[in-house]
Amino acid sequence: MTSFRRLLCAALAALSLLPGLAAAEPSAIYLVRHGEKLAGQDPDLSPRGQERARHVAAILHRAGITAIFSSKTARTQQTAAPLAQQTGLNVQLYDALAPLALVEKVRGLSGAVVVVGHSNTLPELVKLFGGAPGTEIADDEFDRLYQLLPGADGKVRTILLGTP
Repeated sequence: MTSFRRLLCAALAALSLLPGLAAAEPSAIYLVRHGEKLAGQDPDLSPRGQERARHVAAILHRAGITAIFSSKTARTQQTAAPLAQQTGLNVQLYDALAPLALVEKVRGLSGAVVVVGHSNTLPELVKLFGGAPGTEIADDEFDRLYQLLPGADGKVRTILLGTP
């Protein structure tokens, strides 16, 4: 009977974990466009872009960020760097040409997640996460910051924030 009791306890413990596994979903997803950039191929952030990256970090540093993703360009990685430094998280790189892979990876996480992208990739990512991207992002618009809040009903609330 002792073996049976142990097996039963182990089975009940495993079953108690299933709801948590099914609920593995980010509490919030923040999508931000990289800051202002210099000219050239794969340019760095300009001084203004570096300042904006620090503002993004200041806005999100208490948001319970558990993961940070950036496309592979220098400007997106540099935008993510101040937040990564503040949170102690590593920036995970994703392929901007494979948005579904990123979405699936993020959906398996918990806590708040940040994704840094581009004017031509963020609206699609917002849609793939179930949000409403709003108007197009202009080439000279660098202050776009989306907050996506998944609801218990499966709907995603989209809040459009901005950075100074």
